[in-house]
Amino acid sequence: MARDQDKTGIVHVHTTFNNTIAQLTDLAGNTIGRVSGGQVTKHSRLKANPTIAMFIAKRIAELARDYGIGSLYVNIKGRAGNPGPGPGAHAVVRTLTKEGFKVISISDSTPLPRGGPKKKGGRRGRRV
Repeated sequence: MARDQDKTGIVHVHTTFNNTIAQLTDLAGNTIGRVSGGQVTKHSRLKANPTIAMFIAKRIAELARDYGIGSLYVNIKGRAGNPGPGPGAHAVVRTLTKEGFKVISISDSTPLPRGGPKKKGGRRGRRV
């Protein structure tokens, strides 16, 4: 690796089942760039597609190369209450490694509901 390619950045990936948003920051938290599914495709139904997530990661890789970033931390965040992150999360990480970046760590910071408001339906649940 060259001397100017040893900077480290953080990629925050927010994936739901409707959209994928990736944000590149430096280690201090200053935003370098942000790319979403709507910037890549004009079809709303495709924004959470893994193929579109691949194009999002390629744009993030271009931004990272412009700033001389060679290694990345990846922070994946899904929507609270969903069983896991959206379909684009793994595609982003896979594409970043294919683009030649060293992924130091991958963390999942999906918020977990603890209790919350009472569910509708009463004591015996909703009877259909």
